[in-house]
Amino acid sequence: MIMHRRRFSSALVAAATVTGFTLGTACDMDKGSTPAPTGERPAQETRQPETPPQQKARSERADLVRFQLDDRSQAGISNVWVEWTIKNNSSEKSNYTWSWEAVRADGTRVANSTEFVTDVQPGQTATGESPTLLKSTDGVKLNITDFDRTAGY
Repeated sequence: MIMHRRRFSSALVAAATVTGFTLGTACDMDKGSTPAPTGERPAQETRQPETPPQQKARSERADLVRFQLDDRSQAGISNVWVEWTIKNNSSEKSNYTWSWEAVRADGTRVANSTEFVTDVQPGQTATGESPTLLKSTDGVKLNITDFDRTAGY
């Protein structure tokens, strides 16, 4: 019985060795492999510098053509809206999301929200408006706190 186990393990080792040689030879036959270095330095590749995230955000952010407060208040009833215009300057259908805040001159945030626009075709302009809880636009400045354009499907 001990002889039987030795024969089995010997056969297993032999099969593993043959498999290893076969795979090693098959991998060696690849004609598209890179040659070993000869000591010469290859010419430096010229790469285009990657666009920093801030520049990318600015170029996408340029699609937000108009973003402003519109005070429609009358007869003592406050009615302040945010109006926006998006122009898709990319070559693909796009979805836009941006967050904004309204800040008083002293730096106090008095309102904030997020706007969504979907399926804007290349070259197309989309406009919209949203109500706010602002009582007045006096001394209030709008800031875009986040802006994102993604491909629409």
